[in-house]
This record gives sequence, C-alpha cells and structure tokens, in this order.
Amino acid sequence: MLEEKELDKMVFVEQGQGVPLVLLHGLMGGLSNFKVSGLVLTGSSGLYEKSFGETIPRRGDYEYVKRKSEEVFYDPKIATKEVVDDVFATVNDRDRAIRTLYIARSAMQHNMNEEIKYIQQPVGLIWGKQDGVTPPEVAEQFHAGLPNSTLFWVDKCGHAPMMEHPELFNELLEKWLKDNQLNPKA
Repeated sequence: MLEEKELDKMVFVEQGQGVPLVLLHGLMGGLSNFKVSGLVLTGSSGLYEKSFGETIPRRGDYEYVKRKSEEVFYDPKIATKEVVDDVFATVNDRDRAIRTLYIARSAMQHNMNEEIKYIQQPVGLIWGKQDGVTPPEVAEQFHAGLPNSTLFWVDKCGHAPMMEHPELFNELLEKWLKDNQLNPKA
C-alpha cells in the first residue's frame, strides 16, 4: 500500500500505555518493509510505567475510575465526563478490560533499555513535566539511550500532552518534523 501511494517516509507517533510495538517491530525487522523515517514518543512505555492502580477497579465504581482518570492529567478538569465515560466503559466491558490489562501488564514487563540504542532514526520525545504515569526520569532515560533523540518538555502537563496542551504539542511536533526534514509540507 505504501508503494502504491508512493509514500517514501513514515513517522510513527506512539503515546501512553501498551507494549512498545513500534520499537519491538522496528528492532525485530518487522518494519523493514516500511520506510520508517522517525518516531515520536510521548508518555511512552518501554522503560518504566506505573500501573493504573494496585487493584482492578470494581465494576460499576464510576467514582474510582473518575479519580484515577483525573490523576493522569496535571489539570484534573481535562478528565471530562466524556473521557471518564470512555474509561468507565472500557473497565466495564469484560473483553476490553482484559485487553487493557494485558496491554498494561505487557508494557510493564517489556523493558527496552538495552534495545533502544539500536534505533538510529530520529526520535522526538514530547513529555509532560508532571507525568505521574511515565515520570520525567523515563523521558531522560529514553533521551540518554536513543542516539538520535530530541527531548521537549511540556510544563504543567501530565501524561497526555496532546490533550492537555494541543497547540503546544502540535508546535513541538511540527518543529521536530522540520528540524529532521520529515515534514511533508517542507
């Protein structure tokens, strides 16, 4: 499909929880057919990540889900009713909850510290300074371990810079793309 559309550059943007699939596939050669020109990571797992909670939330415990959702953000107001409702629906849907727990556990089990040094593509790291899920020291570890990385900090920001400061996030992303000659507009 990429060849059909004559796409010669691809940049992956990965956020938050989950097995760092892009990194794993890239290291294992799974992306070798794609022309991956760069990666952007924000609040990404792969080195260290705190869990959503020590226990699985009781089904139907909306207030618990609301509190935990609010903890993800620097400003708890970002956890709107719509956001909380979506998380609540996930933990109350058995299949979605099992998949989410599997992904979260996998993220905590796959430490990529030794492997990331092999990633030669430019990597943009856009991180919330007050991220409590994947704390700032994780961003520093990624930055130290990735040979071609740029680290951007977003102040007064938790785990989701693209939701908490969308304009700044987009500015930083565009700057990184331009600086690395990956911007399709350039």
